[in-house]
Amino acid sequence: MQAGVSFNHQTVELDGEAFEDCTFSACRLVYAGGELPQFDRCRFEDCDWRFEEAAGRTLAYLKLMWGVGAKPSVQAAIKEITIVGR
Repeated sequence: MQAGVSFNHQTVELDGEAFEDCTFSACRLVYAGGELPQFDRCRFEDCDWRFEEAAGRTLAYLKLMWGVGAKPSVQAAIKEITIVGR
């Protein structure tokens, strides 16, 4: 658990990490598809979110689905992501 840390202009690997009351400013935040990170009361300013390895392949798969006509399935996934309170 990292608590109260200010990250500035850094690359931060997110897989399996926990952050509390942290600030990320102009950082590259990398998620590779492992254990989900945890964020509690964190702030993000001008960050670049990257998806690599398994996470990147998942996004590439969704893009492929969209391109071959499975837009409703991709839209359903986006709808599931954006539902608040789950």
